Amino acid sequence: MSGWDDWFAAQRSAREHAGVQRALRPRPATEAVIDLAGNDYLGLGAHPGVRRAAADAALLWGAGAGASRLVTGTTELHAELERELAEFTGREAALVFSTGYHANLSAVTALADKRSLVVSDAHAHASLIDAARLSRAAIEVVPHNDVSAVRAALAAAGDRRAIVLTESIFSVLGDAAPLPELAAACAEHDALLLVDEAHGIGVVGDCGRGSVHAHGLARHPQVVVTATLSKSLGAMGGAVLGSAALIDHLTNRARPFIFDTGLAPAPTAGALDALRRLRWRPELPSVIHRRGGELAERLGVPRSAGAVLSAPMPSPQVAVAAQAAALAAGVRVGCFRPPSVPDGISRLRITARAGVGEDRWAVAVDVLSHVVDDHRERS
Repeated sequence: MSGWDDWFAAQRSAREHAGVQRALRPRPATEAVIDLAGNDYLGLGAHPGVRRAAADAALLWGAGAGASRLVTGTTELHAELERELAEFTGREAALVFSTGYHANLSAVTALADKRSLVVSDAHAHASLIDAARLSRAAIEVVPHNDVSAVRAALAAAGDRRAIVLTESIFSVLGDAAPLPELAAACAEHDALLLVDEAHGIGVVGDCGRGSVHAHGLARHPQVVVTATLSKSLGAMGGAVLGSAALIDHLTNRARPFIFDTGLAPAPTAGALDALRRLRWRPELPSVIHRRGGELAERLGVPRSAGAVLSAPMPSPQVAVAAQAAALAAGVRVGCFRPPSVPDGISRLRITARAGVGEDRWAVAVDVLSHVVDDHRERS
């Protein structure tokens, strides 16, 4: 064995000892398991009409975009999706990316540099953390949802351009950011507030227009929104939404946008069709909140402001065992373990999906209540 082989083996052994070793588990196209691990919150990704739109786009435009967006990779589908996303969320303009990760990387690295200050919530998503590091800006991580700490950091920014990073609904705890207070703090100090709406679009506010829209901040000049197309819209890709000047700047300066192949036609068309169906069925987000409240009560955990609930487990090993027990009983859930959790507490990650039938949902709630109770006291 080479030195690298020894290193790989030692790294795996350490992960296994800590209970954080992961593996890919391919799933079939159809299965009897009730899936409460995935991110298709509204069930639109599996909708026959959305599937048909994606398939038709692939047949018409081809399997891929064919080039970067600034060469020939921008199709009429991209422009249409961007117009409708901006209108839906109340923003002036939008720019679509191949992933939500790329949307965050692009927004932060194109807006911040070594002369900037990035103020990041301690529970910010990994894509925002990576973006802040790549931007070369000075970074100050503030306690979770602590507006006073954000104000203090901005007050000490001096003449540096400052950007505050937060999620609207946090992906681990499912709690909401104090967006009005953060926006006010940013306005006082001429800072930008970048809000990742990955878990807000399709879930929060009127027709699922997101937390920024729900708080009346859609036209706030210092609020930038990023989003994913892979959760409530059931496709893939990401977007940045804001002013026309912002989108023009990103188009010309965001390296992950300029040098990446455009989002393929199939998910572009799928996301567009899903967005339209969400507008036709504005009751879908309410199903998520009703089910999330019911599940939170049964599991004895706090209600989520979004679609994802977290059930704390005593250790990574117990979390994995609980996940396996749920799957054996016919329910698939996610499992958060370090380094995916900002506070180091392992959890089951459960999605209150609107696309699961009522009977199957009732079965899933019963299964999970028993599994969580059985594993909660283990050490």
